Order: sequence, then C-alpha cells, then structure tokens
Amino acid sequence: MFTGIIQALGCLAQRLPTGPDARLYIQTKTLDLRTVQLGDSIAVNGVCLTVVNLLSDGFWADVSAETLSCTTLGELPNNSEVNLETALTLQTPLGGHLVSGHIDGIGTITHTYHEGRSIRLHLQSPRELAKYIAPKGAISLDGISLTVNTVSGTEFTLNIVPHTLAMTTLKQAKIGRRLNLEVDIIARYLERLLLGDQSAGANTKLSSEFLQQHGFA
Repeated sequence: MFTGIIQALGCLAQRLPTGPDARLYIQTKTLDLRTVQLGDSIAVNGVCLTVVNLLSDGFWADVSAETLSCTTLGELPNNSEVNLETALTLQTPLGGHLVSGHIDGIGTITHTYHEGRSIRLHLQSPRELAKYIAPKGAISLDGISLTVNTVSGTEFTLNIVPHTLAMTTLKQAKIGRRLNLEVDIIARYLERLLLGDQSAGANTKLSSEFLQQHGFA
C-alpha cells in the first residue's frame, strides 16, 4: 500500500526485454534507499513494482506483460522521468489516501490551462471507471494522490498546485498525455458490499437507481 505522496523523482534508465515481460532499471538520486530491501515494493508512476536488485543509485524491477499492457510503463521511453514512493508503513503519515499500486486504467489529458499559480487539468477516464470518480473524492494519477474537482460524464477536472507541479511529473502535463489512473479503493469495496450476493452475477452493475433504492443517493 501507498499514500500517493510522491517522495522523489527518478528516471527509467534502462529496459531489458525478457520475452513478453521486461526488467526495468529505475535510477534515482533523491529517493532514500537505505531501508529498502530485496522484495520490497516501490510505486513507479503509481505502479507497484517489486525490487529484485538494489544498487546505490537505483533498483531493478521485473514487469509482467499484463502490467506493460495495462499501464503506461509499456510505452515509456528510456530516460523518462517517473514518480517514486516506497511502501506505506505503520509509522508513515497518511497524507494522501490509500493507494494500492494496482492501476485500474489509463486517463488522457484533454485540456490544460493556468488558474492563478495552479494548473487546471481536464482528463478523460475509461467509461467503466467513471462511476467510481466523484467530486471532492480521491484519485491517483501516475501515483499522485489528488482531489477531484468536478465530474461530467467520463471527464473530470483537477487543480494542480505549484508544489505538486514542482515535485512530480505533472510539470510535464500536456494535452494528449496518458496517465496511470487508480480510483479510490473504498469505492470499489463499497460497490462489492452493496451488491452482496448479487456480485457473483456477471451482468450486475452498480447504478444510480440501485444507490437510490438503498438510501445512498
């Protein structure tokens, strides 16, 4: 588990194909690796990866074909900047929200404009994830814990403050950029609990009518 509070920036220094999979070397000069051990988890652009080899200035991680196809790691060129966060511990302040590191889909920036010293981003989410995105709710983009401002259909907006811009890869935000998206894990569990025994049905979907019937809307 992670918090979505980015601790450092790194870069994808090397990619070694291993059949359909890949081994990635993530280089970083600012992430504290002194307490990291082999087998530990580190979120790279929001994707939970396992450390398989540790060096003084970075680490190697294996990435499956599934992860490469479902996240932006599969299309990321060498020397790309990435967001890094080590796994949450019981001593870690939960400054963001609970982030699993399991990407739900990929969002695309459709508009970006300045709003004071901040930047307002408009993003398009996959249709099947739109129901989990709520105004003032939490969402993770490339591993960054953010608050949703507004929602309209499959599009939502975010306000990115100067500190977040300076400390994360969002300073490179531009129209068309694709970002790893993880919805609030609580929303997914809530859906499963509300559906109860019906959740075994392949065609069952959580809808606004269902929420109204059960007093949630």
